[in-house]
Amino acid sequence: MFVLVEMVDTVRIPPWQFERKLNDSIAEELNKKLANKVVYNVGLCICLFDITKLEDAYVFPGDGASHTKVSLGFFDDVLIPPESLQQPAKFDDAEQVWVWEYETEEGAHDLYMDTGEEIRFRVVDESFVDTSPTGPSAAEAASASEEPRKEAPYTLVGSISEPGLGLLSWWTSS
Repeated sequence: MFVLVEMVDTVRIPPWQFERKLNDSIAEELNKKLANKVVYNVGLCICLFDITKLEDAYVFPGDGASHTKVSLGFFDDVLIPPESLQQPAKFDDAEQVWVWEYETEEGAHDLYMDTGEEIRFRVVDESFVDTSPTGPSAAEAASASEEPRKEAPYTLVGSISEPGLGLLSWWTSS
């Protein structure tokens, strides 16, 4: 299961990085510290998703680096295609959510997959996309009228089409 986790940390930026934008320096330091590391009570941190809050930076005596308290979130680029949902499933246009039509002896029950709910899923594929800036030769090859596509650097494709997978609320015993 992947979740977006908000954390708070104080980040040390060495003096030789002061010429860079603060957000870029902080993001690089946080990814060095947390990406692909297991964090207690969180799990494996894939990569930094966003910096949600920056506080004032401080320079401590005897240390030329700045120390900035930040709030951050990690990874939420997970795609579950319609064919990988519990079946039979349908899209409810009125509610704008997917619905699993769960069959029981008493008849069908609609189980809604509301946005923002925690789910358990199986990873079936992953995709890495190089989002580094391109050089002038690649820019010339692209049409001037084309908008640059914004792609996530790392995306997971999941499935909830097996027993026990899907919204956690479906499987909790009362």
